[in-house]
Amino acid sequence: MRSFCRVILLVLTFLLGAGPSFALPQLLLDMRTGEVLFESEAGRPWHPASLTKLMTAYAAFEAIASGRVTLDTPVVMSENALKAPPSKMGFPVGTAVTLEDALYLMLVKSANDVATAIGETIGGSEPDFVRLMNSHAANLGLTATRFANSHGLHDPNQVTSARDIAILAFVIRSRYPQYDEIFETRAIKFGNSTLKSFNVLLEKFRGTTGMKTGYVCSSGLNIVATAERNGRELMAVVFGGVSARERGELAALLLERGFQGRYGGTRKSVTAIANLAMSPPDRRPEMCGADAKAYLTARKAAFPFGLEGQISYLNDDVPRKVVRVTTLGKLVNVELPRPRPAYAFVPKPIELPRPRPVVLR
Repeated sequence: MRSFCRVILLVLTFLLGAGPSFALPQLLLDMRTGEVLFESEAGRPWHPASLTKLMTAYAAFEAIASGRVTLDTPVVMSENALKAPPSKMGFPVGTAVTLEDALYLMLVKSANDVATAIGETIGGSEPDFVRLMNSHAANLGLTATRFANSHGLHDPNQVTSARDIAILAFVIRSRYPQYDEIFETRAIKFGNSTLKSFNVLLEKFRGTTGMKTGYVCSSGLNIVATAERNGRELMAVVFGGVSARERGELAALLLERGFQGRYGGTRKSVTAIANLAMSPPDRRPEMCGADAKAYLTARKAAFPFGLEGQISYLNDDVPRKVVRVTTLGKLVNVELPRPRPAYAFVPKPIELPRPRPVVLR
């Protein structure tokens, strides 16, 4: 009876619009005009989980552009990298892959050990790479963002916002389109194994072009999803889903409504969203603690899309894009790039398109 009453209380709390537990940050961005079509709690601090890997990828792309590394640079698995908890590849210490294959493993499989090894390869050490990540964040104007590691495993000091992640994803897409195919890949083949992305939109939502999912107990299930239809490019950001179903359906719902023109728009750029000066919520009690079962039941009642007999926005049959990766074997004494001196770091300006002016008649 006590458990039943808890479920009823959670459902009523959601329906009445109260309670911070249900205030899931959401954002929909028109990537052609730069206009925010819809946003809710987009400036609220949140734990990024594996969306952190977007910054790890951005730092790698920047290092390639500066000539410090190439896509063929060997990324060698260290003892420190091997310590990372799953999701991981578990390659023995000394095993190397090209940076290109490492990026596929990190962004498609979301391998934490590979993310650590990429950071060590580019930064020289994990702490130095984290400092580089935070330098990039500061220069991109990600005012709510602070990184503590390269993979996104939970650290209370690792924080972002939907606004900041949308800017980071936008910059990656606009500045480095040559890497789009990595984000579009649904699965990678390694040996006899096929390793699938957690982004279900890549198979079930027509026009999806990426980008990344993430999950830890303290954040819930996060996603950045981009899609293109009929010349329009949209980005959806959703934080804090209680299940893969909810996360995917929420992102698909935002994108579908955006393509249908059902949002009037906000007439402002994503950079105009104010980040809030507050601590991120810790979702662990609701996601993995004593309240998890009741919370899941409440969320199913409040957001039933995708459940049996309910409307789903993930109905398309999209061909799966699969890429094969290999290792280079074991390498030793590989010279790693030294961290770039702070004074030599020259930030590039963010080139976000301005929303088109709206003439009121």
